[in-house]
Amino acid sequence: MKFKNKIIISFCIIIFVPILLSVLVLFSIQKIQLKAIEQTYGIAESNYNYFSNSTQLLHRFTKDSFEKLKEVAKNHPEQLEDTEYLEQTNADLEEKSSYLVVRKDNAFVYIGRDAGSSILTRLPDYGENTDNAYSGTYIDGEEQALLKQVDFIFPDKSEGSAFIVTVLEETVPELKSLAVDIIIAVLLILVLTACMLTVWIYASMMNPIKKLQAAAQNIKEGNLDFTIEVENDDEIGELCRSFEEMRQHLKDNVEEKIEGEKENKTLISNIAHDLKTPITAVKGYAEGLMDGVADTPEKRDKYIRTIYNKANEMDTLINELTLYSKIDTNRIPYNFAKINVTDYFTDCVEELGLDLEAKNIGLGYFNYVDEDVQIIADPEQLRRVINNIVGNSVKYLDKQKGFLNIRIKDVGDFIQVEIEDNGRGIAARDLPYIFDRFYRADASRNSATGGSGIGLSIVKKIIEDHGGKIWATSKEGIGTVMYFVIRKYQEVVS
Repeated sequence: MKFKNKIIISFCIIIFVPILLSVLVLFSIQKIQLKAIEQTYGIAESNYNYFSNSTQLLHRFTKDSFEKLKEVAKNHPEQLEDTEYLEQTNADLEEKSSYLVVRKDNAFVYIGRDAGSSILTRLPDYGENTDNAYSGTYIDGEEQALLKQVDFIFPDKSEGSAFIVTVLEETVPELKSLAVDIIIAVLLILVLTACMLTVWIYASMMNPIKKLQAAAQNIKEGNLDFTIEVENDDEIGELCRSFEEMRQHLKDNVEEKIEGEKENKTLISNIAHDLKTPITAVKGYAEGLMDGVADTPEKRDKYIRTIYNKANEMDTLINELTLYSKIDTNRIPYNFAKINVTDYFTDCVEELGLDLEAKNIGLGYFNYVDEDVQIIADPEQLRRVINNIVGNSVKYLDKQKGFLNIRIKDVGDFIQVEIEDNGRGIAARDLPYIFDRFYRADASRNSATGGSGIGLSIVKKIIEDHGGKIWATSKEGIGTVMYFVIRKYQEVVS
């Protein structure tokens, strides 16, 4: 999940989850408080307005007592001077955090409990309040109380007032703790939401970051043999994937560098070995000339020709080494041109024929391509390809009468060149690797015949740079056929 989406989800969680949970908690607390009010004060009606209007609740839970007191005051006012009745009524009121006060004219007949002077002195006068069960007088100050007043006439015609005094500090303790309960619940909800978001964000960010830290430490220590497992599909997951690609790229570069160093060592070893033989021969024949061993004109000519041939061998090896360095850095110089296939290969075969004839090797040439067919190629590099293949075939001709066949064929958009020999052939296990640099199917025999082991790899590189491909088939003891294809030149008709 992308971080953008995580931020949106986190915002929604921060806004809506606390609201939803707070509503659920508030509803639950209200249910519990209503149940407690019902059990404590005997109010069966469940009304959520009690939580916003506590005075309404106070009026309700003394309503029945007020109605009874009103009835007695109207029909039996003498009972409001009966101590036993007054004590009983006061006992009932005390269960509701209230008490009874009876006043006759300006004197108090009964006071249900020790009341502060601030309440007794502030009691309304006779006739100031309506005798309504749903109304009353609120007294503020050090002692807060709600008064319900019933006015009546004693049997001796004196004015009387009975008061139900509800002490607010003692009433509805559940309502007093409701605000604290709600605040605590909201705080717990916020803490829970924050913890949930923290764990979620931490798990999605810190775990991948720790993996990246461990990976960076491994790379710092030179260890590239590990993998970074990507589990997330967010920006950090993309960073982990990029880091893993970088690690793999570094590992490939290191392996390529090691392989390159190994190849360079092989090349140096091969070149040193292959140069040693002609240099030894040159030194030997030069010493023979200097010491007078070649004491006849014929011997001197033979020694000089041998020195010349060996120098040519060394020059060939050096040229191969130079070309190899250009191949390794993709700096082979190409001069592409349109070439007529028939004319070009006829000239090549004529040059090859002279050398092969001197070595008593037969040459067959078969051209199956129309005379006007052309290709785009570098004539010099293409000639190098042919000379390398033919030279490689000549090295391994082991028959008394060797021969080479060169065939040129038209294969659609390409021309195909086949160079066949009757040499000793290549083993099936070696055939897939003959175009690899420095590969020698038989190192001991190859060393005897000379060669750096990069001839066919140069051929492959040149052919591929021409947009073609090269391959071979071979049977041991019978011979080998080298194939390569070059794309034809085709004019674009506009």
